[in-house]
Amino acid sequence: MKNTPSTSSSRPSPNRKAAGRDARDVDDGPGDDIRRLRALTVLEHLTESPQPLTLAQLAHLMQAPKSTVMRLLRAMEVEGYVLHLPAERGFVAGTRATTLALRTLRGSNMRRECRAVLRNLVDKLGETCNLTVPDAGRVLYVERVETTEPLRMHLQPGTFVPMHCTASGKLFLASMSLLERRRLLANLTLTRHSPRTLIDPAVLEAELARNAKLGLGIDNEEFVRGMIAVAVPVLGEGGKAVAAIACHAPTARVSLDDLMAKVSNMRIAAEVMRTVLFPTPGA
Repeated sequence: MKNTPSTSSSRPSPNRKAAGRDARDVDDGPGDDIRRLRALTVLEHLTESPQPLTLAQLAHLMQAPKSTVMRLLRAMEVEGYVLHLPAERGFVAGTRATTLALRTLRGSNMRRECRAVLRNLVDKLGETCNLTVPDAGRVLYVERVETTEPLRMHLQPGTFVPMHCTASGKLFLASMSLLERRRLLANLTLTRHSPRTLIDPAVLEAELARNAKLGLGIDNEEFVRGMIAVAVPVLGEGGKAVAAIACHAPTARVSLDDLMAKVSNMRIAAEVMRTVLFPTPGA
């Protein structure tokens, strides 16, 4: 009688392999879940920091080995979620992370609510109003409602602008501790964008101290010649300026004193915006 090959084998069947994978997945503990979320944790730390974070700083914040964090950063950099700055200046969130954040905001009811707050403010002020956030030494325009006036500056949501010469940027800088601000400014290039741009660190520091006392940010034609702007903070937990509402206008139509006279309206809008960005649970 001819012997037939045995159906049993020391090599596991595909079904057994699948079953093994399923069993391991079921047995994964809380530690495995935390490891899967490390990429999101990296992005949280990078977006919350006003300056680039080094590998050592990220490893300390995440309480993870440097080698583990480095492998994760390399993978995220390849995909565009983080950017490694030259000269060992550290890591910042990449363009893909920013795009994802903007798409998430725009695809939600929150975007409509943010625009409603800005639209109401534009109706009162008659000038373009913006929602901005700090982003690794830059200012990111998150949302915007334009004035109906033909003379205006065009900046699309998703645009980055410098910190040292814009109303929102100066507000964010002024709201930092002195040590935090000096560390960030040490990594920034104070590029001249107009004849009025403050590029002397001492002069800029004095201007930021004045902005801090006023609790707002002022751009007196420092970013674009002929354009002025004022920004007020949107406060998060602990009274930290996590975002800003900024209004800018051409000097051909209004003066800086005109904008300053409307700060009270802007502060009211900022408080409403705070409730949109940080809704009270159960409300």
